[in-house]
Amino acid sequence: MTKPPQDLKRIRLNLARSKDFPEGSARHGYEFVAPLDERGFIDAALWKKNREQCRVRRFWAGDPDEIGHVIHRPGGKAGGVWAFHYDIRDADNDPDDDEAGYRLGAHAFVPGEYVSIRDEDGDLHTFIVVSVEAVV
Repeated sequence: MTKPPQDLKRIRLNLARSKDFPEGSARHGYEFVAPLDERGFIDAALWKKNREQCRVRRFWAGDPDEIGHVIHRPGGKAGGVWAFHYDIRDADNDPDDDEAGYRLGAHAFVPGEYVSIRDEDGDLHTFIVVSVEAVV
């Protein structure tokens, strides 16, 4: 069994406070694996080398978990868009089914930081980084 690269981290995001969830929610969020540099930013070069291991689980109370991949699409002001893709076997690979992060490449994944993700319905939700752990 091969050991995962030391730079791969398991990141957990919980829904931050919002109108619908004034206290936030640990029952709504994402847990994903991505390579982070020493400052906590996603490392695109390491992602390319380890993309099969960069997985995501979306958990949303009342809905079944969704499992997919962390993907990087070209474009955007920062040279690309990070997103979560669940229809891995989808023949047309429709980007409209992806959940894109708002400038995820420009955010450090450090506990206490906030990130926003647009779901497949187009709604933007804010999440708090609650943990970053080495993948073992």
